Amino acid sequence: MIQLQNYINGRLVPPSAGCYLPTLEPATGQPHAYLPDSDAADVALAVQAAEEALPAWRTRPAEERGRLLVRIAELIERDQDRLAAAESQDNGKPVHLARTVDIPRAASNFAFFGTAAQHFSSETHFQEGIALNYTVRHPLGVVACISPWNLPLYLFTWKIAPALAAGCCVVAKPSEVTPYTAFLLSELCQEAGLPPGVLNIVHGTGAKVGQALVEHPAVKAISFTGGTKTGEHIARTAAPLFKKLSLELGGKNPNLVFADCNLEEAVSTSLRSSFANQGQICLCGSRIFIERPLYEAFKQAFLQGVAALTVGDPQDPASQQGALVSEAHLQKVLGYVALAHEEGGRLLAGGQRVYLPGRCAGGHFMQPTVFESLPPNCRVNREEIFGPVVTLTPFDSEAEVIQWANGTEYGLAATIWTTDLKRAHRVAHALHSGIVWVNAWLHRDLRTPFGGMKSSGVGREGGIEALRFFTEPQNVTIKL
Repeated sequence: MIQLQNYINGRLVPPSAGCYLPTLEPATGQPHAYLPDSDAADVALAVQAAEEALPAWRTRPAEERGRLLVRIAELIERDQDRLAAAESQDNGKPVHLARTVDIPRAASNFAFFGTAAQHFSSETHFQEGIALNYTVRHPLGVVACISPWNLPLYLFTWKIAPALAAGCCVVAKPSEVTPYTAFLLSELCQEAGLPPGVLNIVHGTGAKVGQALVEHPAVKAISFTGGTKTGEHIARTAAPLFKKLSLELGGKNPNLVFADCNLEEAVSTSLRSSFANQGQICLCGSRIFIERPLYEAFKQAFLQGVAALTVGDPQDPASQQGALVSEAHLQKVLGYVALAHEEGGRLLAGGQRVYLPGRCAGGHFMQPTVFESLPPNCRVNREEIFGPVVTLTPFDSEAEVIQWANGTEYGLAATIWTTDLKRAHRVAHALHSGIVWVNAWLHRDLRTPFGGMKSSGVGREGGIEALRFFTEPQNVTIKL
């Protein structure tokens, strides 16, 4: 059993109250670590350390800050196997998925923003014969970064790296469900020589640590990824305190498959976008709409692919589907399977819990699940399930499928499959989604804005948008 520690003022320290919580391995259902059950006192210490480190960090040249971030990226790459194993143990995802996606992208976050801050240009506005206006951007100060359990290190670094690059000092809270790689990151930050107090990591629950961070008067901004209900609570708390907010929330993403698409590519990628990470990615395409002439061919090919997906021990290289993150989450997903039956859905594949022998006998495994014959406006097609459950629905016209695609409170991402370039542009612009992929899924360019519309969030992350979020513009006017 590993006992994790908080990372405050450059040191690994126990929680002030001396209390710990067990962390369970999803594949076995057994505890594998203890994390600090921190509270407002630990948050106060972390914020104080960040405030003390801020004057030196914000005035340090961007190039020097960037070198430290790049060094952290190099250490993540060096320890890729160790971090991937820890991520799998903590989250339940297959080790090979963590090794090829989560950990490399975490390294890329630090490497990208380590250099991006050097190219963050200012603006000038010249009024002929009257004045010169120039705009500079100052670091906000101490900021809070709160990340989810589904892509633990990947999304943790996605927030921390741009904040540090912009000259802010950070108090970060990883999910209490998956804290292991955040703890390992704190060790790498020590090795990289990150100055004390620049990054602080406080472990614990949302009710104690998250709430204290959101309420703390010295915290100038909150970057949060998680559920929409939690985002609503953060907004209600932080708005009267005039804190800056970036909220990346839920999704119920449509996948639009037109009859002229490349069927093989559409099917193979749709399998990934449906079931990657056991469907526990906010960008997963859980509603698949197929143009009617292609419906049967797509369905048969898709179901063949589903049947070939192997549910197994995340440590087994042959496993394509690992464990869901917790027993409670598994029961929530199974509840939506029952609801799909109640709403008239026809089960095409899966729908059951999987019981594995040996080491994983107590794990939280589930079959990849596919339904058809569900109305586009039913609860299963409107509410975020966040598990390996997708629906197939035929459509007859472009207008019809756009209406169905937009028919939820969410607007995070969408995928379009077509070889008609005019249609691709036309439909993309009509979708109420912050991100639209055409003939692709989860293709990321770190320079582009990332975020959703409607109840999928507020603000954008990525590239220049992230650096803008963590800075405050100031205009200076020089009269000529």
